[in-house]
Amino acid sequence: MDQTRAPYVEAIQQLASSEPLHVMVPGHGGTPAAGGAHLADVYGERIAEYDVPLMLDGIDLGDHSARVQSQQLAAEAWGAKRVWWLTNGASQGNRTAALAVRGLGERVLMQRSSHSSFVDGVLLAGLIPAFVAPTIDEAHGIAHGLTPERLDEALREEAEHGRKASSVYIVSPSYFGSTADVRALAEVAHAHGAALIVDGAWGAHFGFHEGLPESPARLGADIVISSTHKLAGSLTQASMLHLAEGPFAEQLEPLIDRAYTMTASTSASAILMGSLDLARRALVQGRDQIGASIRAAEQLRERVRADDRFLVIRDDFSQFADIVQTDPLRVPIDVSKIGQSGHWVRDRLITEHGVFFEMSTATTIVAVIGALAAPDVDRVMRALGAVADEADALRAEGRADTLTAFPPLPEAGMLRMLPRAAYFAESVVVTAHQAIGRISADTLAAYPPGIPNLVPGEEITEQTVTFLQAVAASPTGVVRGAADPLVATFRVVRDPVTASLQA
Repeated sequence: MDQTRAPYVEAIQQLASSEPLHVMVPGHGGTPAAGGAHLADVYGERIAEYDVPLMLDGIDLGDHSARVQSQQLAAEAWGAKRVWWLTNGASQGNRTAALAVRGLGERVLMQRSSHSSFVDGVLLAGLIPAFVAPTIDEAHGIAHGLTPERLDEALREEAEHGRKASSVYIVSPSYFGSTADVRALAEVAHAHGAALIVDGAWGAHFGFHEGLPESPARLGADIVISSTHKLAGSLTQASMLHLAEGPFAEQLEPLIDRAYTMTASTSASAILMGSLDLARRALVQGRDQIGASIRAAEQLRERVRADDRFLVIRDDFSQFADIVQTDPLRVPIDVSKIGQSGHWVRDRLITEHGVFFEMSTATTIVAVIGALAAPDVDRVMRALGAVADEADALRAEGRADTLTAFPPLPEAGMLRMLPRAAYFAESVVVTAHQAIGRISADTLAAYPPGIPNLVPGEEITEQTVTFLQAVAASPTGVVRGAADPLVATFRVVRDPVTASLQA
């Protein structure tokens, strides 16, 4: 296929050049003069011209439309059988995948550090989840991935108890760039008769340069959730779902099609979809540009290593058996030596120097470099050095940041009800102290990175309460799904016995 083309974008450009008169949605009229001046003043005059609705001949209607051609190009580029474009982020992909795999069976084995949007999908689909804990970096509170041996053990345990899983959900790469052995994990899942879903949200750029890990679709995964906007160059929210060739492909394709109609907007943005077309073409043609990004990331790591106040966390990844490769475009930095939390460091970098790192934890900050981007490393290091100097001065004054003391990631509580039953059960809001030992009616996930720490039906433990409240109190933390911003209260099932009988 001709990967130099972007058929979907070309079709939209052709429509715009024909000077159409729009007496249809969207209401901006398609040009600045027709009603889109307020958009053109900020985004440029082409934004309204390219913002076209669905169901137009020559663009998205028909089996051989420009949109279909572009999606076929994307499938080839990532090594997939088929691709679905997503305009509501990888979260849409997770919900779609959950609905689809319910057609294979009701049980799913999930890596505990799964994104909360897949838990949402579990609720929607009525799946019965079981959880397997990933490897944890206790020093930094980082969740990595699964080894094939641990997955095999977990699948055997479930089968021995009459709970055979029909699908498996793993995360690779992690927020910090650690990449699991997807090929071996797929072989294990398939040996147990289960389809493998890979949350590859942070690895949409994989497979486009020899310095990057391979695309999971080429390694045996059955479904891959790809957050294209994160590092691969599309606009925010523009993502993809990949169906790979494999033992479940024929069964999954119609299931994904049906699930997609339930999660996709009937007014999907042509701007967002066009950015997916352009990002794919840029990645295919961008080997040199990707190489420059990889070199910039390595230069940043080398400069960080040269300052003994910092450590590059990936340098210790070899101690974790689940990590077989690392995304070179992620630069996680341990800042604990300077006596201030990662939250404080990130905030000072932003407010004083205009340098925005992706995220922070109590001990770390994480830089993310797009596959088609090459940041000014000198500026980053000047800012980082200045913030470290400021921290040194505060430490000399005895003003270290107390937020460096942070509770460990909590272990999962016992699943005492099916998630869907708990979610729809009659609930009541109680204080955090009263919630301990009760059954959660909500999904609570600490952001970043959005990993569920509680799911509906799970028993609330003191450890989980402590962790979530610490996240909520941190400068950059938020707990999605909490009954209040500080997690002082929890929504719990009022009467578990009655609720279970009703379910």
